[in-house]
Amino acid sequence: MKPLFRYLAAGSLMLCAQLSIAQVKMPAPSPGQTIHQDFALSFVEVNYSRPAMKGRTIMGDLVPYGKVWRTGANSATTITFGEDITFGGTAVKAGKYGLLTIPGQSEWTVILSKSLDVTSPAAYKPENDVVRVKVAPIELPYAIENFMITFDNVQSNAANLMLLWEKTLITIPLTADVDSKVITQLDAAMKGEKKPYFQAASYYFETNRDLKKALTWVDEAIKENPTAFWIATLKARIQAKSGDKKGAKATAEKAIELAKTAKNDDYVVINQKLIASL
Repeated sequence: MKPLFRYLAAGSLMLCAQLSIAQVKMPAPSPGQTIHQDFALSFVEVNYSRPAMKGRTIMGDLVPYGKVWRTGANSATTITFGEDITFGGTAVKAGKYGLLTIPGQSEWTVILSKSLDVTSPAAYKPENDVVRVKVAPIELPYAIENFMITFDNVQSNAANLMLLWEKTLITIPLTADVDSKVITQLDAAMKGEKKPYFQAASYYFETNRDLKKALTWVDEAIKENPTAFWIATLKARIQAKSGDKKGAKATAEKAIELAKTAKNDDYVVINQKLIASL
């Protein structure tokens, strides 16, 4: 084989070897995760990576105290709010922010930053802070192997953002102004041609508003859909909350008949329990 051909052949073999190596897919040591939580009238979304303990000491060692932490691994951790909220008691506009922390033995600082690419203390710029929240860590009775960000106690207008790793738990309360927005929408919708009677009655019932108005609306909803067992169930609940036990029992019995016809055992049980509670 001539020298030129030998070189070309050797080069081809090396290129093939490199290409075969490049095609090998390896599992990420700190796998990424996206947490999308429906919240209030929109959502909260967190993008982060999940490093593991792997027998190491985490807090105060791998994650040093007193220094800015990316709150994860690999890329910067970000959090997106679909609407204006309060973050740890501070108002925050809808948008995407960097989620940073400064861990401490007795106190953590949780930071929302305009910077979306902070992966080291050197890259952190305090002037880009939007919010700083002080949080006391809670010691867990068991260890969390992989760093975790999650949500708990999710309600219509409130939720807890939770950071967990090793035996440390950090909780930041989130709240949103849902009530005024919903009432504004209901008021506008009630002026339209197609009125949301069931939704309006449900919201007034759940938020302890004018139950007489809620009862009027649920009756209108029943007129539009007389076989809807879920609407009859709502009426029974409104009557029960209003103190009309006799009316609530009669309506619940009607709801049971409708639910049986629709073969919905869940609502049969719901109404049976409602009658028992009276």
